[in-house]
Amino acid sequence: MEMTSGLINVAVAAVWTDAASPREIDAESLKSPVNIPAWLDALTTEQRKALCDDKLVQTQLLYGERVLVLDKKGEWAYVVIPEQASKKDERGYPGWVPLAQITEVQQTELEKREELPIVVVTAKKTTMHDAHRKPILEVSYNTILPLIKEKEDFYEVHTPDGTGFIHKKDASVYSSFAAMQKGSGNDIVQHAERFKDLLYLWGGMSAYGYDCSGFSYNMLKANGYLIPRDATDQAEKGQPIKKEQAAPGDLLFFAYEEGKGALHHVGIYYGDGKMIHSPTPGKKIEIQTIAGTFYEKEWCETRRYWQ
Repeated sequence: MEMTSGLINVAVAAVWTDAASPREIDAESLKSPVNIPAWLDALTTEQRKALCDDKLVQTQLLYGERVLVLDKKGEWAYVVIPEQASKKDERGYPGWVPLAQITEVQQTELEKREELPIVVVTAKKTTMHDAHRKPILEVSYNTILPLIKEKEDFYEVHTPDGTGFIHKKDASVYSSFAAMQKGSGNDIVQHAERFKDLLYLWGGMSAYGYDCSGFSYNMLKANGYLIPRDATDQAEKGQPIKKEQAAPGDLLFFAYEEGKGALHHVGIYYGDGKMIHSPTPGKKIEIQTIAGTFYEKEWCETRRYWQ
């Protein structure tokens, strides 16, 4: 089929490894609109862990995020995500998303949207309203939507479904993503601290839960840096830094076999020999002292993306 463009029309869409990946317990996550808290609250620790162990989920998409639809199978679309760079596909991160969660758009419409300023959600979560101030849906931190007009207390934005209104106190406006003010390493750490104690979620890319590289990706994106999606790709970009020269905001990478094997984890250097990271299923985002832990031996690479 001919490749088409689409926008995600739910607050958070999981990107599945295959159309057959979702389990019965995942039904809530496949709907439009979606109820992410209800889905996550119903999962046991083992069911959360299986998202990782059984490689069911690849990543997630936020409301209004663009995808390229490459194929369709029944009620599913095979997509790539241009803003989530990956070695898996040079066009963007690949995976399967329910068709119901994608609103297809014409290229001309996309081009018009891309000319507009952007509204970036800075609150962990905020409720978007319609023109009558009726709640439409809750959207996550780092959701980006085109600005239509600035009101007294709200930003009017383009959505995949029409228009919406976001509280000014919960968002910032920029002429484009490239024009965002670039944060410092300390800014990256300060953003990360806000999510301390948030439960890990494999594939997570939202304020409802992050995996390790989803956490680093989003903390840097919030500061104006667009980096690859996965830890293995993140470790190959940016500026290489010597371990002893690590500074707050740098990304630290860890590999099995005391740093000589496969890379499996990324954290954000916090300063004073510590990192802030989203560890593993069942654990929460934490500030961790590196010395005296297995991370000390597994630390294999340090990269700096901030300027």
